[in-house]
Amino acid sequence: MLLEGKNIIVIGGSGGLGEAAVHLFIQQGARVFATGYDTWEKAKDFGANLTYATLDATRESAVSLLIPMAEKAFGPIHGLYHIAGGSGRKMGDGPLHQLTTEGWDYTLDLNLRSVMLTNKTMIQYWLDNNLPGTILNMGSVLAFSPSAHYFASHAYAAAKAGIEGFSKSIAAFYASRQIRVNVLAPGLIATAMSARAQVDSGIREFIKTKQPLNHGRIGKPEDCSGAALFFMSDLSSFVTGEVLHIDGGWHLSDGQFIS
Repeated sequence: MLLEGKNIIVIGGSGGLGEAAVHLFIQQGARVFATGYDTWEKAKDFGANLTYATLDATRESAVSLLIPMAEKAFGPIHGLYHIAGGSGRKMGDGPLHQLTTEGWDYTLDLNLRSVMLTNKTMIQYWLDNNLPGTILNMGSVLAFSPSAHYFASHAYAAAKAGIEGFSKSIAAFYASRQIRVNVLAPGLIATAMSARAQVDSGIREFIKTKQPLNHGRIGKPEDCSGAALFFMSDLSSFVTGEVLHIDGGWHLSDGQFIS
């Protein structure tokens, strides 16, 4: 098993991407400390190798409790997978001429501030204990491959681009301490966040050409968890500062839509 003996924190473990990762990590021998914003009834189904806690990763006081709780549950922590984030559309994110300052602040807090807080806490723990570790942060294809017609959420794109720059910078700084930092950049994945897009017939037709792999389907959470397994395992021990596209070819494709 690829994660035998490893203790991993998953931020945002109760969502679609998180649940798929938790399932695979435990299947591969890990013990997982997962967090989410709300209670998660399914957590009990994973048995003793999962501990779940509600935690708001945008709050520094809450994140300060993360390592003590995880270490108490399982011992030394070997990896952090930060998935938590989401859309700010309901709060005012959108095209720049419509973007509100409230939408901007909310979206950057949710997606970028939270990553900074969890990454800082995790790295400080490894430095204090002279331990190696691996971090995987969740980006988005929209950080570097915009889709103006259907996906014009400019604060979200800025936040995810920030995650890429932030992750590469800290990957470079801490590589000599044997701390690795990488990013997944998914395209359209079937999660609760993408519910709007999944039921939009125009977007579904667009995705057939924008994500042409596997006959133009919307991605599945398992597409990301397989890649996350690689980065959490020793298979990636010589890899840091990378952004891996899990997008069915999105960043390579023109995509077609009917105006």
